[in-house]
Amino acid sequence: MALPPHIQSRLRDLGVSESDIEERFVRGSGPGGQKINKTSSTVWLVHRPTGIEVRCQAERSQAANRDQAWRELCLKLETRRRAAAEMARQAFELGRRRSRQKSRGQKVRMIEAKKHRSKTKGRRGRVDSE
Repeated sequence: MALPPHIQSRLRDLGVSESDIEERFVRGSGPGGQKINKTSSTVWLVHRPTGIEVRCQAERSQAANRDQAWRELCLKLETRRRAAAEMARQAFELGRRRSRQKSRGQKVRMIEAKKHRSKTKGRRGRVDSE
């Protein structure tokens, strides 16, 4: 079956091929009695490269479940991509903050703290036993 144009465009934007996704129609579970036991209206999608799975049986219609499952899969893939981009940005920012020059005030405070620590340690020593 062909995918709706809005799903195809989302997949194209993500750089995901339809061949990377395995689509199965399986029998549902849960309440519904004889109808749910006889029809394969549940849609199960697996994106093989990432292992992301989506299973949808919200509606009685296989077509409605299929559309919803594809939308959920696109959403999960988009979320994963955004998270990866955010982690890369944070790593870049961390490196930038580590390698930047210290301000003049920071340098002064750092030297004062070192002098204070030196005085504190300088007072340590052996106790004279007289």
